Amino acid sequence: MQMVNKLKKVLEKGEVALGTAIFSYSPAIVEVAGYSGLDFVRIDNEYSWRRDESMEHMIRAAYVAEITPILRIDKGDHYLVNKALEIGAGGVLVPDISRKEEVEELIRATKFPPRGTRGYSSLCFSGQWGARSGKDWVNWCDSEILVGIMIENEEVITRLDEILSIEGLDFVLFGPSDYSLSLGLRGPQKNHPKVQDALKKTIEVASRYKKPVAIGVGQPWEEEAKKYIDLGCRIIEIGHDVVVLRSIWKGLSTAIRNI
Repeated sequence: MQMVNKLKKVLEKGEVALGTAIFSYSPAIVEVAGYSGLDFVRIDNEYSWRRDESMEHMIRAAYVAEITPILRIDKGDHYLVNKALEIGAGGVLVPDISRKEEVEELIRATKFPPRGTRGYSSLCFSGQWGARSGKDWVNWCDSEILVGIMIENEEVITRLDEILSIEGLDFVLFGPSDYSLSLGLRGPQKNHPKVQDALKKTIEVASRYKKPVAIGVGQPWEEEAKKYIDLGCRIIEIGHDVVVLRSIWKGLSTAIRNI
């Protein structure tokens, strides 16, 4: 149950971590991602409402397939952070961060005292329903669970040093779509010069504090991945389950209809 955090270990070895995002809420897709050799899945809970048993089933599927589940959750709700960790998330990711106080609040919610304020109860999936408890479980939680934030607005770029220097923050995900909107572009423009400059600035500052930067890539998959790896990104998110499946079905159906 308390398996090694695969994403964390890949990053510690200096390698590039590969994963995908899950929007379908299918435990089977989580398992497929793990059996495909990916290191992590980012389960999205920002743009949909899944505060029910479906999330627990997805986390269990991640453990079955030995892939790290990163759960994206709403910001400003430390009770939700605690619940995400109790059901077994290998990491939490919080969007729309602009100030260091928000990062500190998140880290305190994920850590046990004295670093944080997380309440103790091993009577949960993460604690094997009490079978693993006490100091061993507390130390495992504080050392293995990853804490990430999203960089996705123009305001936060001016505060990168004070935010990325915070101890306990493990990684950042650059969000080009919302960053585009924060510039007034009225839609995702990933390759816009100002968006790319913000990403490069994020990578530059993050590298000083040894915080890996994640970014999602789309078609052409390999070309985009190489571009961002060369820029210094160390976590590559290969599309979303529904987008990948849609693109494959669309391409195959078009090809077959043209026979």
